[in-house]
Amino acid sequence: MTNSQLWFRGVRSSKFRHVYGLPAKREGCYENIKITKNAHDGHYCAVNPKFVAVVTEVAGGGTFLVLPLHNTGRLDFNSSRVTGHRGPVLDIKWNPFNDNIIASCSDDCTVKLWYIPDGGLATHLTDWLIDLHGHKRRVGYIEWHPSAENILISAGFDHLMIVWDVGHGQAVNVIDCHPDVIYSLSFNRDGSLVTTTCKDKKLRVIEPRRGIVLSEGICHAGTKACKAVFLGNTGRILTTGFSRHSDRQYAVWSQSDLSEPLVMESIDSSSGVLFPYYDHDTRIVYLAGKGDGNIRYYEVVDQAPWLHYLNQFLSGSPQRGLGFIPKRGCDVSQCEIFRFYKLHATKGMCEPISMIVPRKSDQFQDDLYPDTAAPSPALTAQEWISGKNCNPILMSMKTGVMVRTHKPKVYQPSENMSLPTAHVNNSKKFAFLSQETVPDYRPVDVSTTIDVQPVTEKSQKTSSNQSTKFLQIQQMWASQQTNILSSECNKGSSFSNEREELQEDSPKTEYQLQRAYSRQCEELKLLRRQLTNRERRILELEEQVIKLQQQLKEAKRQHK
Repeated sequence: MTNSQLWFRGVRSSKFRHVYGLPAKREGCYENIKITKNAHDGHYCAVNPKFVAVVTEVAGGGTFLVLPLHNTGRLDFNSSRVTGHRGPVLDIKWNPFNDNIIASCSDDCTVKLWYIPDGGLATHLTDWLIDLHGHKRRVGYIEWHPSAENILISAGFDHLMIVWDVGHGQAVNVIDCHPDVIYSLSFNRDGSLVTTTCKDKKLRVIEPRRGIVLSEGICHAGTKACKAVFLGNTGRILTTGFSRHSDRQYAVWSQSDLSEPLVMESIDSSSGVLFPYYDHDTRIVYLAGKGDGNIRYYEVVDQAPWLHYLNQFLSGSPQRGLGFIPKRGCDVSQCEIFRFYKLHATKGMCEPISMIVPRKSDQFQDDLYPDTAAPSPALTAQEWISGKNCNPILMSMKTGVMVRTHKPKVYQPSENMSLPTAHVNNSKKFAFLSQETVPDYRPVDVSTTIDVQPVTEKSQKTSSNQSTKFLQIQQMWASQQTNILSSECNKGSSFSNEREELQEDSPKTEYQLQRAYSRQCEELKLLRRQLTNRERRILELEEQVIKLQQQLKEAKRQHK
């Protein structure tokens, strides 16, 4: 037997063995973004087929930027942002069933939901849809339920996890089973279980509706943060962490027995926290470290060694965070199976990185694109709360069209839901400040405004005395003098009234001009965006026409 035969026998066959990462060109990146410098272990980026959201650096409060997916290039310095939080934003996640709704958690102990209109923001957004209060310290992580509508779970630095029904703005359950800070949380495929890692070095599997810990065990012996993710419906969990000697490592666990790992392997000796990203369709898990320039990826199998190393994407610039687009947003024609959005640590840029399987054929690849999760909920919030479980609804990607949702603004919160009682009371107390006082110069009707006094003997005597002849003459002379004085005063007061009216109208006109100017600026921005979008669309259509013409020519040649 020759050496070549031995070498081929040792290579494992896999259709994902040659997957490679393709970064976007400069014109396909998002530049001039002030990416946050917060030391929290978060992704700081969230993507869906409509928008890209990036947490930004700000002097006070917390903001994040929302851009349309096609709005690449250099960002305007004064672009509109979401500016409703009073503390730094720590995590953002898009609703999997509504591409216009994003959830954010912050250092101000709140979780907020925002509605982003199609086309992006025209002005700074300060009005939220839902404001969820329940945590006593900052909220570090949030996660949407994969198959039930309006179910959101949050983890705070008060060691609590809260399951929210955001449709009603209420807490479904408060889970208090962690003695220390929570490092990560992840739902399984049907949303019936949640796995968490904690500062006490334990991995837990929790039933979120009842708050019961089903199993727990020590995962990694290191002191730094550990991350965990469910590997689909296989009943296994992948964790990343550090060894006692600060070596980075990964481990695979059975969710029913967390006493010992199925496998634990060391990766390298870097210091950045490893984040796992699992693709349910291709069964590939990606490991990306904060501060690293590379992304490793492994294939998940159902037998030992449970993970097979495939390859890694290498780049010279470190990453501060990574977001990824759902599978329904990938480009099927380019055999793209995953797409990251990398936040550069040294320059303010968000760079798309496509993970591509090289194929020569232009046909749809059935083996690369099984049915993926659709943007439609399989359960309502009440059905899930009552105890039902269901896997996500699946959709085919054979059409090759990027599927987006177009849903109306569904949340209609009341004042008591969106604001604390103190804010509501203050708005009622000081409501008069928002209304301009208008003086009323109409003559006063004495008979209607003054209360009628009871008739007494003294009042009868005074009325009879006032009817004497002397008093009548005195009243006659007084009326003549008052008429003369009033005529002279009216001449002077007419000039003063005109001057006062001009002085009162001047601030109104200035305010109206300012409002008109701001409206015109917003309309100009929208028109510019529409023009750029139309020009891009025209170029795309022209390229398609050229391609079709070339295909027709080739077809005619082959036919001849």
